[in-house]
Amino acid sequence: MGLRLILRCRTVLAATALAAVTTAAAPGLPPLPGTTAAAATRTFSPSGGSMPSAASPESPDAASSAAFDPAPARDSLERLLPSRAEQFTLVPVEEPASGDYFSVSGEAGAILVRGTSPATLLTGVGWYLERVAGVDIGWPGSSVGRLPGTLPAVTGTITRSAAVPHRYALNDTDEGYSGAYRDFASYQHDIDLMALHGVNEVFVPTGAEYPYYRALQEFGYDAAELRDWIPAPAHQGWWLLQNLSHFAGPVSEQLIEARATLGSRISGHLRSLGMAPVLPGFFGTVPPDFAARNDGAVTVPQGRWVGFDRPDWLDPTGPVFPRLAAAYYRFQQERFGAGDMFKMDLLHEGGIPGTVDVAAAAGAVQQALDASHPGATWVMLGWQHNPTPALLSGVDRRRVLIVDGLSDRYDGLDRETQWDGTPYAFGTIPNFGGHTSIGANTGAWVERFHTWLAKPDSALRGIAYLPEGTGGDPAAFDLFTELAWQPDPIDQKSWFAAYAARRYGGADPHAAAAWEELRRGPYSMQTGTWSEPQDGLFAARPSLTAATAAKWSPKTMRYDAATVERALAELLKVAPRLRATDAYRSDLVDVARQALSNRSRVLLPRIKAEYEAGELAAFRALVREWQAHEELLGRLVGSDRRFLVGPWLADARSWGADPAERDRLEYDARSILTTWADRGPSETGGLRDYANREWSGLVQDVYAPRWAAYFASLDSALVNGTAPVAVDWFARDHAWAQGHQPYPTTPTGDPVALAGEVQAALAATREKA
Repeated sequence: MGLRLILRCRTVLAATALAAVTTAAAPGLPPLPGTTAAAATRTFSPSGGSMPSAASPESPDAASSAAFDPAPARDSLERLLPSRAEQFTLVPVEEPASGDYFSVSGEAGAILVRGTSPATLLTGVGWYLERVAGVDIGWPGSSVGRLPGTLPAVTGTITRSAAVPHRYALNDTDEGYSGAYRDFASYQHDIDLMALHGVNEVFVPTGAEYPYYRALQEFGYDAAELRDWIPAPAHQGWWLLQNLSHFAGPVSEQLIEARATLGSRISGHLRSLGMAPVLPGFFGTVPPDFAARNDGAVTVPQGRWVGFDRPDWLDPTGPVFPRLAAAYYRFQQERFGAGDMFKMDLLHEGGIPGTVDVAAAAGAVQQALDASHPGATWVMLGWQHNPTPALLSGVDRRRVLIVDGLSDRYDGLDRETQWDGTPYAFGTIPNFGGHTSIGANTGAWVERFHTWLAKPDSALRGIAYLPEGTGGDPAAFDLFTELAWQPDPIDQKSWFAAYAARRYGGADPHAAAAWEELRRGPYSMQTGTWSEPQDGLFAARPSLTAATAAKWSPKTMRYDAATVERALAELLKVAPRLRATDAYRSDLVDVARQALSNRSRVLLPRIKAEYEAGELAAFRALVREWQAHEELLGRLVGSDRRFLVGPWLADARSWGADPAERDRLEYDARSILTTWADRGPSETGGLRDYANREWSGLVQDVYAPRWAAYFASLDSALVNGTAPVAVDWFARDHAWAQGHQPYPTTPTGDPVALAGEVQAALAATREKA
């Protein structure tokens, strides 16, 4: 009998044998829920909810039936911990009235995890790994290689219940900024990680073009027109938000089909774990000339969004909208399965209602959703002034969930009053554009979440992890998702101390000191203006007055830069036994990168001062320092695969069916990191470098050459007494975005040695200053 079959049998047998267990392992603890015959009849439906299983409560076999099949959790566990999975027994239990629950107990080498869904079983495993085994599986970075051969015993029984029913993840922009060309294994791993950290609802935009493509062919459009209207995958998030269309197309039939297949697999994996795939809903985005091709249709022009022509909005109160919505949801369900949560935002970022009654339109959108998916929840993003009181007045607010993107950004928020008691999730957007900057307003998280939850009139029903790009800040992800599983406010200082101990698989005074510095610095930024840290100036459009790389990023440091340099110094002193972990080497590169990036904000004002004073020698010396830092930055980030542009581009090309399509998709992937779009939106609209990354390849071939050309023009101006030569920066960046130079997909160099070089270079710079 194969190992996988043995493990499956063990899981099922354990679930049956333990079905009658009603007491906790530790004396004095209350009985564990989930042991009744009724509890043994729940299985997960295709929509991620629950439904009766074949064994009804009246069936003779009902009492011995599992509450659900834990096999998907077992499969995830085998992927996450292939050499230790057999030491866990996973037991399904019925979800109590209070919501999701898990418990962890057991002797050495025999860990028992009970939970209310496959995902919650994994959450219990994650809790065990962090609190008992003392290791971390982060997003990114892992220290599970430090696990002993026999897993340690649990003292008593650890129990946790979810404080809120909704634990939502992923921004509308996540696919574009985290990688629109990933394969299923990558998405599967991310979902496994999210389950490990207690997430139960995930936005799934992959393949969202499919129902539009199929439905609109029933409303007067041919396939070629629609393939030209639909943008390439990296830019589709903004199409779904009704901000743009067409870009980097046309898309091919095979690409639409391949993405639909992938989206279906992603949704299926979520459902297998008892997690809800949150699919894009239909609220009226249509191609040009829709009204001319469909009698009775009324469309409202939506103007422009940072230089793009926005798609038209089909009036939801008219007679054609419900028919198109029904077709959309029919094709969506046929391909992606049934759902009960749908994400959509009317009039996002400057949308124009025209003469349409917003309340009536919102009501019609919800009615169309309900017609296809009775009782479904409408998920809305809390952003800027949306959702407006007028919009909310037209819907059944009990079936709305607002995922608040600003909970930790501004002060004086009263969501209960502003949204008239509509259920909402406490959310954060600690990263915009997938920037490589680290940090978050974690002080606001630990102070506000439980305070808001405890309000007498609280409408808080969840958490929402909403960075525009994921997979770059494991500490932020870990802390934020933990909010939903702690009964009391988290002590921020104690949390970071514990995180330091498990992050590298063992306690170390220097690791603790490093993370205390990071806690005091980038992870304790103040609220009131921003939720993200500043980006670096190495990636900025060259100017002596450059204050940010992306137009809408903070223009000054949001914390004391010295904290990051001190953290780097401490990380370099961590004991050799802990340095081999993936988590340590990942963090070391990231912290060294951040320290170098922060120094750009010190050097540029000095270069400006020497240039304006006409001090050629001093100007040249500082420019050499700047360029040496850039060169070192390029080598540093080249030592970790997560900081390479090569895989990003290779993944994009892999989706093309022929050379022309591979080139279009590569342009899609390159442009979103640099120009973002054509000249108008890029330059006038300000989208250029919105998604700047301090990645190997970008540093050497985009950022450093830009600054070299700029400094050369300043040098000539000083020597010749002339004005600097103007440079068409868009043309330079656009040439790179349209290029096809391959980049390495494997790292080179020793991260520890390179981080040491960074420390020495920064120390030398301080001495010169």
